[in-house]
Amino acid sequence: MRETGGKRLNLKKDGEFYKGFRASVPTGLGVLTYGLVFGVLCAETGLSFPMLALMNMAVFSGSAQTLIVGMWNGGFPVWQMAVAAAVINVRYFLLTAAVAPLMEPYGWFGRAWRVHLVTDENWAITMAEWRKREVTVDHLVGGGVCVGLFWFFSVMVGHSLGFTLENPERYALDFAFTALFTALAVNMWRGGKDIFPWLVSAGTASLAWRHLPGAWYVLLGGIAGSVAAALMKEAE
Repeated sequence: MRETGGKRLNLKKDGEFYKGFRASVPTGLGVLTYGLVFGVLCAETGLSFPMLALMNMAVFSGSAQTLIVGMWNGGFPVWQMAVAAAVINVRYFLLTAAVAPLMEPYGWFGRAWRVHLVTDENWAITMAEWRKREVTVDHLVGGGVCVGLFWFFSVMVGHSLGFTLENPERYALDFAFTALFTALAVNMWRGGKDIFPWLVSAGTASLAWRHLPGAWYVLLGGIAGSVAAALMKEAE
């Protein structure tokens, strides 16, 4: 056990931290694939090794980092890159709201660093486990540490490889994101009652992607699906 923010983080091998860490290893292997590709792309844009390491720790969001790197050499001012990254990460308000009950025992600092470790991957894994049994926030933290380690080291290794990938789609590497999140979605599937909110979310995201600039489709699709699920629950 170790004291963190007034509470104890269970680091025993049978504790929630290790359960979350182990459960996230297969997902981490998927992160490894596109982390390597992202690192190579960062090297191509001229992003320095120290700057990339700092961004990995400070931002820790594959989608936001990909967007920032894409704008890096495009002449965009820093504030525009920051706003774009903030927009694409607004979905984390929805994710962290769902796990807010797990954060209740902690103060603002304890919640802040735990929230920083929330990713799409470990959030989905923890939520799926929570539906089966009671979990603690240590499960979420363990998964976040696992995903973070795979992400950080794969990106830095990719940056250090010293070669370029002109056509990553040739090796199906561009499909890594899609494959990973499809697997996560299947893991969270609960049956027929998920059909309606999933269709609402997908339909809204598709319309937003077609008619709105930027990454608003991510936020709007998530909100629409959440509202649909809440309405269904009230109707039961």
